[in-house]
Amino acid sequence: MALEGKHQFGSIGETRVTFVGKKIDENRKDFLKKLLEVNGFEVVIQEEKRKSEEDPQLYTVGVTDMTFNPTVFIFQRRLKTIDGKHIVTRDYWEQVSEETKPQYFKI
Repeated sequence: MALEGKHQFGSIGETRVTFVGKKIDENRKDFLKKLLEVNGFEVVIQEEKRKSEEDPQLYTVGVTDMTFNPTVFIFQRRLKTIDGKHIVTRDYWEQVSEETKPQYFKI
């Protein structure tokens, strides 16, 4: 899921969650799980159903904190990187770059 202002929530199993990523690959799932756990969130993961065995396995990731909105937390600079030393930027969140300088736009 790309960053957007809309707060998406629902359930994974019996647990109410705020969705962080839907239909994402294993690499993205692992990244989000580590990042969110470092920041103190309880992460819930669900495997998506595959149409056939040849299709890649996709996942839905959510957190149990119903107030969590990735867009708000990133732009309010409330998330730390996996190493805990830097602030998460939009590019870091989207795994485009590991750059953590606070500039959001290149001039």
